Amino acid sequence: MTTHPDQTRRRVPRWLQWIGQGLSFLVLCVSALAAIILIIIPLVTGSQTYSVLTSSMAPSYPAGTFLVVKPTDFDTLQTGDVITFQLESGRPDVVTHRVISFSAGQNGERQLITQGDNNDLADENPVMEIQVRGKLFYAVPYVGFLANALGQTDRSGIITVLAVVLIGWGLFTMVRGILKDRREARDCRPIEQASAQLDAARDAQHARDKVLT
Repeated sequence: MTTHPDQTRRRVPRWLQWIGQGLSFLVLCVSALAAIILIIIPLVTGSQTYSVLTSSMAPSYPAGTFLVVKPTDFDTLQTGDVITFQLESGRPDVVTHRVISFSAGQNGERQLITQGDNNDLADENPVMEIQVRGKLFYAVPYVGFLANALGQTDRSGIITVLAVVLIGWGLFTMVRGILKDRREARDCRPIEQASAQLDAARDAQHARDKVLT
């Protein structure tokens, strides 16, 4: 009795294939979720993204936290809101602190008194409307470390590329797994047919042997 060469090939267990497909699907979901949270929502809402560099807002927003800050009507800001504002009007340096109270300027204009959650004293200077970049929309821990590593480069562009790569890789691995399963199933079909024919021939031979005896 001869054995078909294809019969000697070891097939990957079905449960391992399921695990591989599950991991590929998980990577795809995580990548898509990251793209939505870090890129799509900020773009759709017109928000700006920042990363926390110091511990002034710890433990709620420690260093490395990724912040999504949404433009907000200045008059709607309330005590307890976390805002991002320019240290000096027209300058790029910003800080994210919490509004703890209000004051009035010389002309009666509304001003904000802010303080870091981890600071003992309020910020020295009140914040005027022109300095406010927006109110904290949501925060993602640890992602800010990546933004910090990118320095002053085009963070949004690089993060977009990374998200696209991750989503593409997730789709690729998932589709590859599906195609591999189909190919293995197709390759095994002739072997199964040949095995069935062999079994049928063997049964027929046994039947003839019984008749002869």
